[in-house]
Amino acid sequence: MSTDFEGKGNIGTPGRALNRLDRRKARTRAALIAAAQRFLAEYGRTDVSIQEITESADVGFGSFYNHFTSKDELFDAAVALTLEEHGVLLESTVGDLEDPAEVFAASVRLTGRLQRTHTQIARILVRTGMPYLTSASGLAPRAMRDLRSAAENGRLDIDDPQSAVAMVGGALLGVLHLLETRPDLDAAHVSDQLAARLLRMFGMTRAEAEEIAGRPLPSLPRS
Repeated sequence: MSTDFEGKGNIGTPGRALNRLDRRKARTRAALIAAAQRFLAEYGRTDVSIQEITESADVGFGSFYNHFTSKDELFDAAVALTLEEHGVLLESTVGDLEDPAEVFAASVRLTGRLQRTHTQIARILVRTGMPYLTSASGLAPRAMRDLRSAAENGRLDIDDPQSAVAMVGGALLGVLHLLETRPDLDAAHVSDQLAARLLRMFGMTRAEAEEIAGRPLPSLPRS
């Protein structure tokens, strides 16, 4: 897992093996980011003290400023890492699919399922909120790519991919929030329904949309 996000420079230099000090610094940085992710996922909080963060990370208080200049910088790094983890997770799972409409639908279906399979990622996505829709990492750029490909191949009717991504992302955030507040709901069923309705919104017939949204899904690696 890479943790070189938004910090005070990369640890080590290309082509050089990390020494013991480098490895210790990398572990400390990763522990701080993991603590920030926990605060975001479990409590939806960024209004915590640096002391609370370092205690949760089990590192010395003074270590914090060796890696981050502020809490905002740390939480930005935690969100950036989560978005990248989400994107890599999707790429590793849908990468072998050929139909761009199916790739898009599968990404939606898998993202909805994160609320049950990768709860921390799902909760951070919800708490990131609207900035998630225009992020350079995670689902947004991949959805833009897949929607453009589907439009160019005549699979979906899309005039403005950027607006389409906002519509998709807004719907996904709503579903992720619903699934978090309603643990009794079947996340797979709700996510598949969302994918089918989004395909229909982009011009696909109901029969084909439901068929694509009901196809077997590759399994997400467990967190």
